[in-house]
Amino acid sequence: MLAPAKSPGLPAAHATSLAGTALSLQALRVALAPHAGKPLVFEYDGRTVQSGYHMTEVKSGWFASLDCGANPENWRETIIQLWDVPEADRAHMPVATFLAIIGKVTSELDFDPDARLTFEVSDGVSAMQLFSAVSVEEADSAVRVSLGNLPSSCKPRDRWLKNEDSPKASRCCS
Repeated sequence: MLAPAKSPGLPAAHATSLAGTALSLQALRVALAPHAGKPLVFEYDGRTVQSGYHMTEVKSGWFASLDCGANPENWRETIIQLWDVPEADRAHMPVATFLAIIGKVTSELDFDPDARLTFEVSDGVSAMQLFSAVSVEEADSAVRVSLGNLPSSCKPRDRWLKNEDSPKASRCCS
């Protein structure tokens, strides 16, 4: 795994992200920057994207919701859509191309660099699956980004488990 020390200027808040939790778009960009000439390979659901994969869309959104405990939630999110298709004549996208696309998008649209980063991945036949980037490592002359599953959760329960000692913590759906 690429260590935070190899990414100069990486904010401390992202140092743990490189150790296993979800990366923001900015943390991913910083981790990829030193490897511009290498192929970029995404791994998800126990497989590797095919060499013809295509980044079909990059979205930025602001979301507002009420969780099952009637607590308001809001967050910014960046969503990168990957189309995992084979193309015999193409190699995996170079890191530099990925970074150039992201650079163009962030210069044209309002993006929060520290927003939650979600990947939507589909092979064009199966339904899209949602993932987060959990690690970046250099291996076999390529840069590999591991995408982890995004399971659903109950936010009040998650807060309660995190703060079990707090008498005001709400378990769920109250």
